[in-house]
Amino acid sequence: MTSTTGSPRPSSLDPEIAARLKRSADGLVPAIAQQYDTGEVLMLGWMDDEALHRTLTTGRCTYWSRSRQEYWVKGDTSGHVQWVKSVALDCDADTLLVKVDQVGAACHTGARTCFDADVLTEGAGSGAPGSGQ
Repeated sequence: MTSTTGSPRPSSLDPEIAARLKRSADGLVPAIAQQYDTGEVLMLGWMDDEALHRTLTTGRCTYWSRSRQEYWVKGDTSGHVQWVKSVALDCDADTLLVKVDQVGAACHTGARTCFDADVLTEGAGSGAPGSGQ
């Protein structure tokens, strides 16, 4: 398998979509989940062809767990469901943007997003908006 074709698991993904994807060496594409109405970035998960197929056809986000080596549907155990509003492929065809309506927390820690806890900087660069430069 190359990094731009094939998937380690069988899939029902539309072959035209599958042909466009650029995958990692293990057949995965990063999928950014974003709240559809506020633009809030919620989390990053990984999808293979079948996870993307399930996401596109069920209306709920399905990811591939790299640690458990299995599919997981966001919210099946926590109740914190991601209802899919749209799915877009970036210009390089190597990242997905999934706009969702998030019910409850997106992060496994119970936080609304996975990006709340450890902000490294906020506009502190030269010439950055709000820096006075």
